[in-house]
Amino acid sequence: MIWFTSDLHLGHESVIKMQDRPFADVREMNNALIHNINECVSGNDTLYILGDISHHISADETNALIKRIHGRKHLLLGNHDVTGEPECCQYDESLFESVGYYKKINAYNLNIIMMHFPMLSWPKATAGSVMLHGHIHSGPAYNEADMKAGIRRFDVGVDANTYYPVSIMQVKQWAEKTPVSITSRENLYIPGVWTAVPVTLGKFAAENPDRKLVVYDSQNENEEVKGFHQDVFLQRKVIDAHSIGDGVWSVTV
Repeated sequence: MIWFTSDLHLGHESVIKMQDRPFADVREMNNALIHNINECVSGNDTLYILGDISHHISADETNALIKRIHGRKHLLLGNHDVTGEPECCQYDESLFESVGYYKKINAYNLNIIMMHFPMLSWPKATAGSVMLHGHIHSGPAYNEADMKAGIRRFDVGVDANTYYPVSIMQVKQWAEKTPVSITSRENLYIPGVWTAVPVTLGKFAAENPDRKLVVYDSQNENEEVKGFHQDVFLQRKVIDAHSIGDGVWSVTV
């Protein structure tokens, strides 16, 4: 069986309060999260950890906790898993089958794209592929909302999944209830969150020819951008987009 999880934040005392996790202290949280994984994942199962295994504890302490986790583990690096300049994994990489930032797999006739950060667009998104991510510490309502909107993007983080890992069969069943529909493009954008793979303004405009785009510059006090089609703006990240009525979209870059 294939399993997915993310954002355990082992050792991170503050995350209990920040995310309203139901644990008395960090020791209880560490033990509960590892227990929940091991209750599902066997030694021969594959477990993809989509980043942020720990925070505010040493690499040695984290390695000891990782050794307690069952399964053949693959790590997709999150922002709390790297150190140094240039960035590199701070854990013992021999504990994992693979370590990287991005991975594509095909399982149970499902194309799956994985990364720690949520993506705006991903390979074969319009053909039914599923984007799995963590990072945003959402609740169960997030995955439900994406399903209803026809967006095949799923948060496998523990906060969104009652502190348990997610199986490939759960993902498949969720995807089967999520018909591919990207007619409501603003639903692909998460306000205030920088996404890993930017949609350029050029692509955004090309995909929405019937929409007037009012573009604002996030780096210059929301000043309206003129000539956004020019090359300098084609490389700017879209960080927010939403309909403001009458076929007009507000886009912040």
